[in-house]
Order: sequence, then C-alpha cells, then structure tokens
Amino acid sequence: MAKLAVLHHDEGVRLDPDRLVALYAELGEAGAELVVAKAMEELSARLTELQRFADEGRTPALVRSARLLIKVAEQIGMLSFARVAGDVLEAAEAGDRAGQAATLARLARIGDRSLNAVWDLRDMTV
Repeated sequence: MAKLAVLHHDEGVRLDPDRLVALYAELGEAGAELVVAKAMEELSARLTELQRFADEGRTPALVRSARLLIKVAEQIGMLSFARVAGDVLEAAEAGDRAGQAATLARLARIGDRSLNAVWDLRDMTV
C-alpha cells in the first residue's frame, strides 16, 4: 500500500523592525499605534478581498487590491507579505491561474504569520 506524505508549510516571515521603530519615532506612540492598527485591518480586509476577486475571476480588481496590499505591507515593514503579494500580482497579470491560486494560498499563510509577528514586535517595541 502506498504511503501518503503530508507536507507542512512552515516558513518564516521577514519583518523590517526598523520600519516599525521609525513609525514610532516619526508619529509618536499614539500615532504609530493608530497607523499600525489601521494597516493591520486593511491587510486583513485585502486578503479576504483578494480571495473573493480570484474566486469571481475579477482579475483587474485582484490586481488593484494586490497593489494596495503591497503598499500597506511595506509601510509597516512586512517584507515577506509584500513580496508574496507581488508574486500573486505577477501571476494574475500573466493570466497564470494555477500560479495565482498557489501564491494566494501562500499569501494567506504568510499573512496570518506576518500579522501575528507585527503584533508581537509592536508589543516589544512599546
């Protein structure tokens, strides 16, 4: 009988802690807290939106949403998240449905881990 292998997707995320520190220095604690909280909400909403657009076959909307997600992720130093969102964008623009689905699944995994990592890093910074 054949034995099935189970693959576990466990990759680290890269954050730019200097970007978060710069936000706190630039905006003060209250201002930075507000920016980070809004960015986190925006990223979470964009993740959901990207999947919906992919499911509905709305590639132009998916491309716009991915570009916004990249911009917000870079603003708070979420390097892995922004990079994988760029991969989703490339696959969508190339019309590569299989690549788009694969990179979207990866983005969801990276997104969850990145959002948690930023909260953890933020707590250590404050």
